[in-house]
Amino acid sequence: MGTAADTSATAVRTFRAPAGAGAPGLTGLRGVSVSAEPAVVTETQRYDTDDLRLAAAGIRLELASEPGAAQWRLTLPGEDDVIRLPATPPDVEGADPHEPPGELDELVRGVRRDRPLRPVARVRRVRTTTRLLASGSPRAALDREEVSVATLGDSTTVDTWTEFTLYPPARGGVLAAELERRLADVGAEPAEPAAQDRLDELLAPARPRRVRRGKKGTAGAVLVDHLARQVDTLATQDIRVRRDEDDAVHQMRIAARRLRSALQAYRPLLDRARTDPLVDGLRELGRTLAPARDAEVLRKRIRDAIDELDPALVLGPVQAQVARHFARVEAEARAAVLAELDGPGYAAMRTALDDLLADPPLSARARRPAKKELPKVAARSARRLEKAVAHMRADPVDEAIHRVRKDAKRLRYATEVARPAVPGKQVARFAKGLKGMQKALGEHQDSVVARTVLRELGAQAHAGGDNGFTFGLLYGRDQAAATLVEAQLPGLWDTAWKKKARRWLR
Repeated sequence: MGTAADTSATAVRTFRAPAGAGAPGLTGLRGVSVSAEPAVVTETQRYDTDDLRLAAAGIRLELASEPGAAQWRLTLPGEDDVIRLPATPPDVEGADPHEPPGELDELVRGVRRDRPLRPVARVRRVRTTTRLLASGSPRAALDREEVSVATLGDSTTVDTWTEFTLYPPARGGVLAAELERRLADVGAEPAEPAAQDRLDELLAPARPRRVRRGKKGTAGAVLVDHLARQVDTLATQDIRVRRDEDDAVHQMRIAARRLRSALQAYRPLLDRARTDPLVDGLRELGRTLAPARDAEVLRKRIRDAIDELDPALVLGPVQAQVARHFARVEAEARAAVLAELDGPGYAAMRTALDDLLADPPLSARARRPAKKELPKVAARSARRLEKAVAHMRADPVDEAIHRVRKDAKRLRYATEVARPAVPGKQVARFAKGLKGMQKALGEHQDSVVARTVLRELGAQAHAGGDNGFTFGLLYGRDQAAATLVEAQLPGLWDTAWKKKARRWLR
């Protein structure tokens, strides 16, 4: 779907005039002849839900048509590129050319949820192109378009104007100036192309997502602001996961964890009758995302470890076996993730999160000053972590270490909520120390999970008549790495838990 002009133009300019403005007279221009082409009608239909959920999320889904061609275009928030797919030809039996392609519908399903997509607005253009020729070759061109922007449905709004697009000559300032003067004679003034912006104005969501933060400086306002950022991140990563982009599952899982941790850690500021079901839904989402994320991490961990070995220690087609194993595991994990994202429970949870932000179930404590109340509530998570560490020291088994890891992560996420309300760099220093310990705990957990997979790979190799030595060797190395982390944990804990570092917790 190209523009009308095919010239050597350099600085294309747009002009706008009232609806019905006539074309400027182009006769009498020195050294050029005029060639007018037949009018061309193009139309772009915007698709959305009846309550404009795509518009509220900054998403554009359009069906653009011109004589002999039509295509779907999807523009996602924060994306420079536009996803384009050809529209189904109208003569294909059983196909609806006005039904959005399944590939595009899948990407926006987390936004539209239970609402179907339908045309909600239209841009119609009637374009007439006039070319200026010199010795039969294009010198310049002028498009005149009657533009009509209209919403569709029960309440219809229509806006019309005339738009001119001038493709001036690459060299020929005199001719360009004369063309601009003649455009001014018909009331046309320089302007940016306005159709998409005007359409966005008309489609300002009837119910945009509202975030009611409450009084500035209160604990509730800071907490709701944090929750709103994580809900936005969850929505962004939903689309990236559906597009199978790198690290998308990981980032979505982190957003779900941050939301769940905030709702759990700051329960005294919230009505649990509203938030506990959300905690359960976010936990279920995390469990579904975990195998996909674990597969990403483990595949890289094991393949890198094999590459680092002396080739003499790599016995048999181990890399091929790893590739086959994780191809199956990742395919199954991705299928489970997509099934979860398309399920009714996830859609209901996303709606409940929006409702939570629009009407936060804040308690009386949430109206207290954030700088005093948030550290006081965060201290509950700190005490929880202290108990887990004491249990781990008494019985340092894998399960106890994993419990410390989860509680440390919960506390770190709780500190993220409080950080904007606590003056100075106390929270940042505390979080940094906590992150160092958590990194070591994460390495320990990765080694635990990796050993389970390596044992399985070794058994498969043996059963298939191959040598499982290499997988056994990697198992031993991961076991040694875990033992080293266990030895380092007391020192890491002492560093993270210095009294000065956690003084801000009350």
